[in-house]
Amino acid sequence: MPESEDKLYRSFLRRLRNPPEVNRILTTKGDPKSVILDEAARHDLVIVGAGVGTEPNGFFLGPVVEHIARGMEKPLLVVKTPLPFPVWHGEVWEKPQILSQRVDKWFAENTFHAKEFSDLQKLVELKAKQRLSISLGLPALNEAETVGAIIQTMKRQLLEEAPLLDEIVLIDSGSTDETVQIAKDLGRPVFVHQEILPGYGSYRGKGEALWKSLFVLKGELIVLIDTDIKNIHPGFVYGILGPLLRAPEIQYVKGFYRRPIKVGEKSYSEGGGRVTELTARPFLNLFFPELSGIVQPLAGEYGGRRQALERVPFFTGYGVETGLLIDLFNEFGLRALAQVDLEERIHRNQPLSSLSQMAFAIIQVFMQRLEDRNAIKLFEDVNRSMKLIKHRRRSYALELKEIQDLQRPPMITVPEYQAKRSKGDSVKDD
Repeated sequence: MPESEDKLYRSFLRRLRNPPEVNRILTTKGDPKSVILDEAARHDLVIVGAGVGTEPNGFFLGPVVEHIARGMEKPLLVVKTPLPFPVWHGEVWEKPQILSQRVDKWFAENTFHAKEFSDLQKLVELKAKQRLSISLGLPALNEAETVGAIIQTMKRQLLEEAPLLDEIVLIDSGSTDETVQIAKDLGRPVFVHQEILPGYGSYRGKGEALWKSLFVLKGELIVLIDTDIKNIHPGFVYGILGPLLRAPEIQYVKGFYRRPIKVGEKSYSEGGGRVTELTARPFLNLFFPELSGIVQPLAGEYGGRRQALERVPFFTGYGVETGLLIDLFNEFGLRALAQVDLEERIHRNQPLSSLSQMAFAIIQVFMQRLEDRNAIKLFEDVNRSMKLIKHRRRSYALELKEIQDLQRPPMITVPEYQAKRSKGDSVKDD
């Protein structure tokens, strides 16, 4: 045992001998899990301590305690400290950093504003120096009202005037309006997500389109923005690219903004993002507090390095943003995430009934990730159907709807994707 660990252990034993409640101390060598299970078989109640798990990939109770919980039938009481144990360095105890302080530090260091990256020539130089190619993917479903302005803005300012982007691609989900034709008339490649990787079938949902976009987009950096934005500005793209180009350790960048809301004929400067504030952020604070500094976890504007995005699964529907955020955090840690203030986003606001269904799907994603992380099943069968309340002229009725986000595997595991990437296709757009 290293000297520092030996000092810590002997100090721990001295503390144990002082309380009068301690009448026996058992010291043994070997696997602590099996030793504790053997000792627990002789008692009616077992109390164990659990420390704070390290991120990423930490168990909620710690791997030893969770092994014990699964291996015994006696009642088990777990006392979990809210702080990491102090570390011994010579004669000095190093005070652990509190989780809240780590989040505050991340928020201060990894939160940016789009204006910080408005010098497009500097971004182009960073891109060239790192020999990176950049793709902009535009997921769309019946967005004829706004998609043309978005494409024209990005094409003119980020493809022609400043060659920051190498391609702008529309990923359509079966639009029945003029969305596809508008993109084609503006010279943009169009892919219908139901036709990408047809051997794997197709599901409804934005997440499905985003997963399949990894197969057709060619850049090492990928930016994805919604196509219903009415106040479009190139900062929605270069703001997200800025942290990725400046800091190689950053793998994923989320946008955030003020979200006005319209109620009847009256508009309010704040009030959008209702599912974010009432579902997503409370659940993150409860179960993934390391991510509590994310302003808008459900924002549809974000970007990342291909090498990161291709290594995580994608949920097919409303839960895609939640799943990506949690999985990228688990895979790369908090320091690999960043967020950027895009100021204001004006778009159509969804009715409350639609937001309720969105929240229902997002909660399912949280439940699944909690089960995956803890290696335990929280529920025998999580309900995948929702009773919707329908208001009729003189009464109310119930409507049953299946709401379930399926999970697509990491794209890097798809053989067709591996084969395509190994060819090293070029990415230069016209």
